[in-house]
Amino acid sequence: MARALRALAQLMGWSCVVIGVFHLLLGNAAIPGAGSAGATVDSWGRFMGASFAGYGLAWLWAARQRPIPAPAVRWLAGVFLLGGVGRLISLAVHGWPQWFQIALAVIELGLPPVFFWLAGAEERALRDGAETVPAGR
Repeated sequence: MARALRALAQLMGWSCVVIGVFHLLLGNAAIPGAGSAGATVDSWGRFMGASFAGYGLAWLWAARQRPIPAPAVRWLAGVFLLGGVGRLISLAVHGWPQWFQIALAVIELGLPPVFFWLAGAEERALRDGAETVPAGR
């Protein structure tokens, strides 16, 4: 489980860093369907791109820890899930977005439970492993 959690956390981290930098550099052009949304949305999008890159760096930090801290994974996955909930609220208020945004919502709502499960499994494996080591070693 540790290997799967580490690989998925690294993939998540690098994906977020690349996407964040992409948005930071391209602004509105990085958002499907928002080509001429104006300076305010461009400014917001570039700021959020930098924030998303930082979020990715937090994933990479967690993936480098030995063992991977399950609470950090849960918090990071929870933030990602909250982003998916935000997309659902937008859907309810404004209707269906561009198709790529729907695909992202599916990922944002579907991937966090996998992280929650892997973090819990790794935490249990570590705890069970610690219980089997004789005292004094």
